[in-house]
Amino acid sequence: MSVWFTSDHHFGHAGILEWQAETRPFASVDEMDAELVRRWNARVAPGDMVYHVGDLFWGSADHALAILRRLNGQVYLIRGNHDRTADKPTVRKKLAALKDMASIRVNGQPIILCHYAMRVWNRSHYGAWQLYGHSHGSLPDDPNAMSMDVGVDCHGLAPVSFDEVASVMSRKAWKPVDHHTPTPKD
Repeated sequence: MSVWFTSDHHFGHAGILEWQAETRPFASVDEMDAELVRRWNARVAPGDMVYHVGDLFWGSADHALAILRRLNGQVYLIRGNHDRTADKPTVRKKLAALKDMASIRVNGQPIILCHYAMRVWNRSHYGAWQLYGHSHGSLPDDPNAMSMDVGVDCHGLAPVSFDEVASVMSRKAWKPVDHHTPTPKD
């Protein structure tokens, strides 16, 4: 079983084709949805865990259910600003989890998941990562913050693996931005 991270698919959202025309050169929402499903399933196996950090769907519960039925893996959704459809009981039932924010561990690595980028987060001064979306790659990466935009527009319209995130984080050199510095008794 592999662990994946992703964000900002905007399945069913016509407006995203205009706003993200450079990364989403599709003629229609149906074409975009089909390609996003294809790229997801090319990486994610049926038993894998996928942490989706927001803005998964746009539109009806029926459309959301049709997409979820086609996606490999168990989807843990961290609610984004466009995830109102996820609150529908039929959609919520198909998700492994639905939260506003999450604190998880993968291979011992603490990770904070939120749709929005943060400057500091719980245990950031101890090496916890923060994975986010929402920005569609418009925020410059900070080489001194253990954070990363996992949105599809930054990663070839596909989820990224834990190992890929770990590789990015291994090249960063964390520096505190507030009064927190690691101390032995924390």
